[in-house]
Amino acid sequence: MSKVLCNRQRALDYMGRADIDAIVATSPVNVTYFTGYYCWLNGQFKKYMVKPGGSGELLPLFGVFSAKGESALVVDAALAVNAMDVEGLDLWVFGGGMFDRSGEVSALEGRQREVYELLADVPIAETAVEALVGLLQEQKLDGARIGLEADGLPAGTQAAIEGALPGVEFKDCSNLIRLVRMVKTPEEIGRMARGAVIGEEAALASLADARAGCSMSEVGQQFRVEVGARGADLDHFAFGVKGMGLATEADYVLGEDDALYVDYGCVYQYYCSDSGLTLALSPLSDDWARKYEALRECLDAGSRAMIPGARASVVPAAMWDVLHEYGISASFPHGHGLGLEVRDYPILVANTGLRVCDDCVDEPADLPLETDMVLNLEAMVFVLGVASVHIEQSFVVGADGGRALTAQDRSRPFYLA
Repeated sequence: MSKVLCNRQRALDYMGRADIDAIVATSPVNVTYFTGYYCWLNGQFKKYMVKPGGSGELLPLFGVFSAKGESALVVDAALAVNAMDVEGLDLWVFGGGMFDRSGEVSALEGRQREVYELLADVPIAETAVEALVGLLQEQKLDGARIGLEADGLPAGTQAAIEGALPGVEFKDCSNLIRLVRMVKTPEEIGRMARGAVIGEEAALASLADARAGCSMSEVGQQFRVEVGARGADLDHFAFGVKGMGLATEADYVLGEDDALYVDYGCVYQYYCSDSGLTLALSPLSDDWARKYEALRECLDAGSRAMIPGARASVVPAAMWDVLHEYGISASFPHGHGLGLEVRDYPILVANTGLRVCDDCVDEPADLPLETDMVLNLEAMVFVLGVASVHIEQSFVVGADGGRALTAQDRSRPFYLA
């Protein structure tokens, strides 16, 4: 059985502080977080794709997480079967006009039987909003205070929800959800660790076949194959071109003396990995070796600064201190959270002075680090028209700083034999 992924106790703590009785997630990624349900179509299908002349809004989908710690899903009937294996999920559907219900059914058992009976029990709600209203009414939340993920929610959909439930006090909780997602559960950390292993193995296997005269597009395609063979999906494969930034689509052919940035990641059981190294086709000159050593020490300093309670900006400041000691001023040493998306909060950059706020939370954007955050650090040097070097790794925040999410050798560039 699949699991609901969310950090339940953390979500309940934030809900208690915000005095809300439930969260209604509206984006596909956060519906996955609170319900364990996933279908690729929910992030792709837009209204005009099924109703010509319609808008570019995604078709609606809702995940509900209550103060009882229970999860429920509102999903198009045609996609409900994707939730069949999620343990303990309360499933509500809408639509269903495509089903022929005249067949004789006898062989279905367990959760298959439950989903069948749900789909066969007509009438089914016509719209997602109608199904959501029914769900909230059954849970006696139609007079409650509810956090609604408003960021990205079409105005018409939000108005329909609020109009159908006049007794509910809705509060935007878009940033509350982001703050909940920052700290990972053991299940989440385990998935990300496995994803990081897959990404590293796939990258090393792909780069091992690279040679002068080889196209980096071909290497990237091989990375895709290697990731798939290990049970994951491609997230990204990027590389440097003569110090002119990062590329994903350029058909760049490697030269004999190239040194270049390589950044790669995959998605394993919905969770992202993000790693990077330097590919060198020949030994680095003393100057470039010194630049690489600066990056290595830079990441070491950043990981040591990952102490619970330290503000996010402390980490890039420690990284910059090292680069400045090496005389490097053109770079972007930074970091970010990692999870269901390749960038979660916190973002490890200099303090912007902004705030992370909505109707439920209001905190400085320079967020404090917490135990069991999974944070990615990266640093690079691009010398325009010449070459680039790069190091990127993920860490889990602990009492003594960051520990590597998985073993990755960054003591030297990846040299071609």
